[in-house]
Amino acid sequence: MNILLTNDDGLESPGILLLASALRESGRRVTVLAPDRDRSGVSHSISFLGGPLVLKPRGEDTWACSGLPVDCVVTAMLGGIPYKPDLILSGINRGANLGTDLLYSGTAAAARQGSLFGVPSIALSLADDGRDPVFHWRMAVDFSLSRLDELAARWKAGTFVNVNIPNDPRGPGGMVPAFPSLRQYHDSLQTLDAPGGDRYCFFSAGEVTVTPQAGSDRDAVSQNLAAVSSVWVHPVSGDPRDPAARIWG
Repeated sequence: MNILLTNDDGLESPGILLLASALRESGRRVTVLAPDRDRSGVSHSISFLGGPLVLKPRGEDTWACSGLPVDCVVTAMLGGIPYKPDLILSGINRGANLGTDLLYSGTAAAARQGSLFGVPSIALSLADDGRDPVFHWRMAVDFSLSRLDELAARWKAGTFVNVNIPNDPRGPGGMVPAFPSLRQYHDSLQTLDAPGGDRYCFFSAGEVTVTPQAGSDRDAVSQNLAAVSSVWVHPVSGDPRDPAARIWG
């Protein structure tokens, strides 16, 4: 099996470096193709239409890409690396990708793009709740490796698998299926008008509130359970009478 490992935090993130090392030590063939800098929050953006991407070697089967997470997956699938992937892993992300976060996440977008190519794809995130200043990467890597076959088996055509691992050094108390939660972002904006007429806008992240729902990914993580969500990649109507809502069977 050929595994493509990518992310949106950039090639220097501990989440991708430690996971790549552990996968290789387990005997799996891994190619790392990840952005050359932090590309968090770019969603499903692409940049390859604006000109060539640059892939710089950073070790054996490891490349830094000048583009975005989705660029990395497209490049790999169209032959830009020696091995065409049979499985795509995106992460491990620094921080959660819960519920509505999936609309903005480059981590999720890379997995979504892999599934659009028909390749089993998994997004992995270390869900920090802000209470522990330390990201427990080794725990998250060990958990991901131990559950990799089970997570890959949860994939089905037309979806990607989104995994949020609680940031507890003891590891999750279990792994459960969960649906994406509804999150509201209470950000704020300050503006400054410059003498020349330009307006500068400064954004500040505010509190995130979550609609409490039993069985959601946020509910699972709050109970120290790894949340596993199957997320549709095709934008279907919410009306069950619409044939498009059943496009994937």
